[in-house]
Amino acid sequence: MFQKVIGFRMAFAAVACFMLATLFLGCEKSSDGPLSVSDENAKFEGKGFFLSASLDSGSTIHLAGDTLYLNMGKIWSFSNCALRDIELNYTQEDSVLWIAPVIDIQSDGEDCAAPYYRPDTLLKLNLENRLKDEVSQIKIKNDQDSILDSILVRRGKFQRDTFEIYLDSIFADAHLYPVRTSDKSGSVEKPTVLRMLDSLTPRVFYWKTMESSCTHRVDMCKSVVPDTLYPTSWNVNDTTLVPVHYACADSDSVYCINSKWENDSTALGKLQERPDTIWHYSTYYMEKVVKCGTYNEFSVRSYSIGSKLRVERELLVPAENESHCGPSSTEDWIIYDLSTNKLVVDTDSTVPVDTIFAHWENAEVAPESLIVKE
Repeated sequence: MFQKVIGFRMAFAAVACFMLATLFLGCEKSSDGPLSVSDENAKFEGKGFFLSASLDSGSTIHLAGDTLYLNMGKIWSFSNCALRDIELNYTQEDSVLWIAPVIDIQSDGEDCAAPYYRPDTLLKLNLENRLKDEVSQIKIKNDQDSILDSILVRRGKFQRDTFEIYLDSIFADAHLYPVRTSDKSGSVEKPTVLRMLDSLTPRVFYWKTMESSCTHRVDMCKSVVPDTLYPTSWNVNDTTLVPVHYACADSDSVYCINSKWENDSTALGKLQERPDTIWHYSTYYMEKVVKCGTYNEFSVRSYSIGSKLRVERELLVPAENESHCGPSSTEDWIIYDLSTNKLVVDTDSTVPVDTIFAHWENAEVAPESLIVKE
């Protein structure tokens, strides 16, 4: 019996080896391997496309002598090895230099990776001979004439400075607006901060008196006086109930313990009005600059009244051959709205530049600096 089992197993193993060998022989071909994605006979030339492009390096202003890089993304070129070239077509219209990249593709049937978008491509641009003096902007567009990016170009140099301006407590009193800091340090002009009143919004709060009784008298004083405490904040959408309290006319006597007043919300007086006004104001940083100067960078650290406002800015000082100005508020002034963190220009500002200058001229000049008494 044991010999029969051994013989059966040997026979089964032999049959299995024969079938496996037959399988290998049946699959073996000279073209074995991964299937080809591309047909080696399918050759063509054409144009691809791209959906994003950027020239911006993070600066507001680019100098004509800077090295610029064009970062292109979402490029379709059939496959990663079908991109033959990226042509850059240049045209100038007035003061704008247009760059229109063209994606040239050529497939020769080579089999390679074919993601929908190829990896981003970074191109170094040599624009020295193309940035003529009249060029003030560079714009990028694709084959659909969609503007993808735009940068400003100027000639000159950057000058970085830091200023500290003390804001006296006078800036907190809206009744004194407009108020500004001094623009002189001896014979030298310096930046200023202006705060001016924009508008007034009248409103009315409604309130009623509410009876309140003392449950724990301290002194039985002969005469009393009203000692009603009005709220420190009012709700314009609700009627405020104001408890009516009393105090001894004699300041040495105590009428009631504060925690022992009980209010009666059913015993209310007539409806009364409390007029109020909202003061709307704006705060501006103002600096007289060289003709056609502008900011490349501008930042203000958080500040408060009674402390110093710290400004860090990088100013473009134009070259003699620079004919383009701005962006700026006027030809030689820059006004920066500290409430909105935006440059003030007449084209999009809610407050005209001339109005700001008029308030600046008439503003009260705050004390020069903090006086520390020893």
